[in-house]
Amino acid sequence: MQFIHTLTKLIKKLTFLTICFISALLPCISYGQAIAKSSAAEMITAARKQIGVTTSYDPAYVSLDYPKGDVPQDRGVCTDVVIRAMRAAAIDLQELVHIDMKKNFSAYPKTWGLRSTDANIDHRRVPNLMTFFQRRGFSLTITKNAEDYQAGDLITCMVAGKLPHIMIVSDKKGASGNRMIIHNIGQGTQEEDRLLEFPITGHYRWK
Repeated sequence: MQFIHTLTKLIKKLTFLTICFISALLPCISYGQAIAKSSAAEMITAARKQIGVTTSYDPAYVSLDYPKGDVPQDRGVCTDVVIRAMRAAAIDLQELVHIDMKKNFSAYPKTWGLRSTDANIDHRRVPNLMTFFQRRGFSLTITKNAEDYQAGDLITCMVAGKLPHIMIVSDKKGASGNRMIIHNIGQGTQEEDRLLEFPITGHYRWK
């Protein structure tokens, strides 16, 4: 009987400690979620500010400053929308991708025949961003359910069956009832109701 009594007390104590631990952890989880939402809001706002400013699609190779290098604001490609938006949330993809590629060059695509990193262009290529996001553990399940895509999420897709593309999910909904996306698909930065129009190849959420 004494053994059972002691065991019962031990179980109660462990249960109490477990509850205390979870209770202490919850504020940290909530704080982390708040930071993520704040970053998403900053990204969307910064992406939307590019509308009417970035008015053309220009994939030309440009020598950039490093870090925080950028092509002229009136032009760029789909990745530049994301790069500029994330810098508003203090996330410099140029630097982050360059550092990771230098350390793990073999993990990245060799589509362009590169033998070494190039901080002018590496972060401006969709397949490289996909690899970087995957390596950082930001990948989410790809679905055809529009509700699975939250404001601030990043979506990669394939246009015309062969052109990699990246978009930011907006906090506004279009006539379809789906969230809109902010991207540059050829006519400068636009906010459009095209969430599920193209075959999705990647779904990412910055953590």
